[in-house]
Amino acid sequence: MKDYIAERVADIADYLIAHRCTVREVARVFCVSKSTAHKDLAERLPQLDVERYKLISQILAENWDSRYLRGGEATKRKFFAG
Repeated sequence: MKDYIAERVADIADYLIAHRCTVREVARVFCVSKSTAHKDLAERLPQLDVERYKLISQILAENWDSRYLRGGEATKRKFFAG
């Protein structure tokens, strides 16, 4: 893995742990796509730091469980920001 990718993965993981936000919000902060942010957290992070990955996977699971509570807010903002 290239150094800049490993550094980005660590930065994204640290930000997500500190702010406990969604992958979409992390992607916006780091100017990467949601898919890239998710791939960094779900596939690349376990190769770099297993302990940090355990924390991240708990946060991702919480986000997954509470997604219906947000009620499609991101979609509403995207299409009805009017």
